[in-house]
Amino acid sequence: MSEENLTKIHLDLPRNEEVGGESFWAEDLGENLYRMRNTPFHAYGINFYDIVLAKPESDDLKPSILKVHEYCGHKTLRVIFLNQASAQERASLLSQLNQFKAYHENADGTLFAIDVEPEGDYGEVCNWLYRWENEGILSYETCEAREGLGFDGE
Repeated sequence: MSEENLTKIHLDLPRNEEVGGESFWAEDLGENLYRMRNTPFHAYGINFYDIVLAKPESDDLKPSILKVHEYCGHKTLRVIFLNQASAQERASLLSQLNQFKAYHENADGTLFAIDVEPEGDYGEVCNWLYRWENEGILSYETCEAREGLGFDGE
């Protein structure tokens, strides 16, 4: 798919004082439905390739995500590096997870989002992240929906 077929959609995160919201690339499927085309860095309960319902609040604004219409099996993990490793060393470490069909996106050199594909080994990815967390290299969290808390997870 070429980028011409993608559009930006937005998700408000009012309880996240750091960012307040997050924008995503998405494929417009029509009827206010969009397929997520990147991995969230701050939101909970929404993943790469999920189909979301999003409507603009006005004609001059990006569509805002209202809810997940269909979950597509991807899972998201969030990683924050704690050590002083270089950007290249961090990317190399996370690339080891590719063997489990887990791929990372870099937000700012310290914060990374990891997408685990439906056929990937989510448990094994978590095992590796847990080991690296115990070694003091990084901190990680799962990003599944938090019951009754919306996309903020707070």
